[in-house]
Amino acid sequence: MNSTQLFNHIQSKRSFLCVGLDTDYRRLPEHLLEEEDPVFSFNKAIIDAVAPYSVAIKPNLAFYEADGARGLRSLEKTVKYARSVYPELFLIADAKRGDIGNTAELYARAFFENLDFDAVTLSPYMGADTVLPFLRFAEKWAILLALTSNPSALDFQTTIENKSGKMLYEKVIERSQIWGTVDNMMYVVGATKAEKLQWVRAMIPDHFLLIPGVGRQGGSLDEVARYGMNRSCGLLVNSSRSIIYADSSPHFSEAAAEAARKLAVQMSHILDKFAL
Repeated sequence: MNSTQLFNHIQSKRSFLCVGLDTDYRRLPEHLLEEEDPVFSFNKAIIDAVAPYSVAIKPNLAFYEADGARGLRSLEKTVKYARSVYPELFLIADAKRGDIGNTAELYARAFFENLDFDAVTLSPYMGADTVLPFLRFAEKWAILLALTSNPSALDFQTTIENKSGKMLYEKVIERSQIWGTVDNMMYVVGATKAEKLQWVRAMIPDHFLLIPGVGRQGGSLDEVARYGMNRSCGLLVNSSRSIIYADSSPHFSEAAAEAARKLAVQMSHILDKFAL
């Protein structure tokens, strides 16, 4: 999937919603614990519920790796289900990998060949060697951490380099432009840093941005759109817990569908406002 196809998908759904599958076994509805694979049963129900309103699904790898082999089996089944039933969904592995050499190549194979994700989040701290192996796969994406929404992001990401006077996250964005294109590389910018999106957009006017932090982290969807939207939308706005844990009863999937629908309605109005 290239950037044009992703934008077409956004226009078709009238939504730029990404739903994060941060599926914690300890938070599953009690009735699912009787299932053979409770995590997959939960994910399947959530995907079915939100598919009409979302363009992307983003499993967070930590929640699956924490359960060892069982969790990885649940992840594999989740990806296969989404791919087979909803092939239009953009599948993101929220893995935040950041290694070099053969290790990076093997990570790329793991996510793009074996698990068939469309994209993977990466930490670019070790430079081009951490990213280039992922860009060698046709129509796959590397999503680079740029300016994240966590409080301690200020420890490094906004520190200023004496020689250039640029913040570290600006240096990451600037340098990485020679690695990839608008069709295979996007950036993570947190919704709680919405005011800085205008500066990010000045640097990368045409790239897609993955925006976490809308929902329980307090980010404003309107501000994200105001500062970050471009002529091709250019945004995938993620919401995880506020959707998938909207309810813990046997009606959890209906509650998730309603939470996703409400966000999608807001996004549709925003797309109309920007005439997209």
